[in-house]
Amino acid sequence: MSNLAPKNNTQGEKVILAYSGGLDTTAIIPWLKETFGYEVICCCVDVGQGKELDGLSERAKLSGASKLYIEDITDDFCDNYMIPCVQANATYEYKYLLGTSMARPAISKRLVEIARKEGAKAICHGATGKGNDQIRFELSIKALAPDLDIIAPWRMTDVWTFQSREDEFNYVKEKGIPLEFDADNSYSRDRNLFHISHEGLELEDPSQEPNYDHVLMLSVTPEKAPDHETEVSILWKEGVPVALNGKEMSTKEILTELNKLGGENGIGIIDIVENRVVGMKSRGVYETPGGTILVEAHKQLEELILDRQTLEFKTYVDQKFAQCVYEGKWFDPLREALEAFVKSTQKYVTGETKMKLYKGNIIKAGTTSPYSLYNESLASFTTGDLYDHHDASGFITLFGLPEKVRAMKLQEVKSKQK
Repeated sequence: MSNLAPKNNTQGEKVILAYSGGLDTTAIIPWLKETFGYEVICCCVDVGQGKELDGLSERAKLSGASKLYIEDITDDFCDNYMIPCVQANATYEYKYLLGTSMARPAISKRLVEIARKEGAKAICHGATGKGNDQIRFELSIKALAPDLDIIAPWRMTDVWTFQSREDEFNYVKEKGIPLEFDADNSYSRDRNLFHISHEGLELEDPSQEPNYDHVLMLSVTPEKAPDHETEVSILWKEGVPVALNGKEMSTKEILTELNKLGGENGIGIIDIVENRVVGMKSRGVYETPGGTILVEAHKQLEELILDRQTLEFKTYVDQKFAQCVYEGKWFDPLREALEAFVKSTQKYVTGETKMKLYKGNIIKAGTTSPYSLYNESLASFTTGDLYDHHDASGFITLFGLPEKVRAMKLQEVKSKQK
C-alpha cells in the first residue's frame, strides 16, 4: 500500500472501491469516508456473478458511496482471459483451473480505467492480508497504473480495527445498512462465469467432509446426477470453441451452456488443499463444470494434433503459465511471452471433440481433425507402406547406444577390480 496522507489532506479526494456488495466491501465504504474523508466511488465489475449483483445500487447508496459503476466485461473475460487459460490447459497443483485467478486481472484493468475516468487518487480492495487476491489485484494495478495508491484495509491494522466478520457485521448494522446474510452462516465465495469457489465454515477443517448440500450452487454431486449419459460435441477453430452440439455460439454462450450441462452431471467438483502464494495452505471446494469440460476437450484435441516434442515442451509451458496466473502476474512479460508460445501452437488445433458426461465423468467419444497426426496405416499392427519394421533395428541400436556404452564400461571396470 502506498503511504496515505492524513485525513485533512485527503478530504474529498476520490477512491475507486472494488465493490462486490458483500460484507467486507460494504463495511469499507463508511470506513473510508470516516477515516480519511474520501469520496468513495464503487465499481462492481461483472464477470458473471449472476444474482449477486441484485440490490447493489441501493446498498452502495445507503453505505455512503457517491456513485456506483456496474461494468459488464463478461465477453472480454471469456475471450481474453479464459480462452488463453484453456489453450494453456492452465491448472494449478493438478486440480485448480484458476477461475478466480484469471478474473482478477480483468477486474483490475477495468478498475484502473474507471479510476482514470474519475480522476481518482487510489483504488481500494477488500482482500484479506492472508489471501492470494491482494497480490493479484495489486500486481495488476501496479503494472497498469503505478502512480495510483492502493488501499488494503485488512492490512491497515492501526486504523482498521475489525477483527472478524462479526465486528464488520455489527458496524454495518449500526450504520443502518441492510444485508441479506448474517455474520456466521455463509461461506466465503467467489463467482464468475468460469467457476464458483467456496471457503470457510466446515471447509476450514480438512478432516471434515464438505456439506455438499449446502456448498454447491452450480452443480449436483455425482450421486445425484442422472442415470444416463449426456452427449456433448464441441467444434474448435485454432484452439477456440466455436460451436456446441452443432450450433455456432460465442465463447460466453458455450461456457454458459456447458456450465448447465456439466452441473447437471456432477462435472468439475474438486476439494483441494492448495498452497497460497503467501505461504500457507488453504482448503476450498471449487465448482467448474463448463471449464472442466472445455479443458478436457482441448487436451483431447491437442493430443491428436501436436507432435511429441511440441506437446512435451508445451506441458512445461502450460504449468509455468498456470503458476504466473495464480501468482497474479497476468501483466508480467513472462506470462505474455508464454501466451505467445501457446498461441503459436494453436494454429492447427481445429476439429471436433465428442464426449459423454456421466456422474462426474467425462468420457471420450471420438475426436476428429483435418490436421490429425494420427495415421492409421502407421499405428495399425498391420504392415503398411509407410513403415518398414527392419528400420527399427538400426534406430534401437543408435537410440540405445549410450546405455550400451555405459554398461560396457562398468563391466570393464568391474573385471579389473577382480
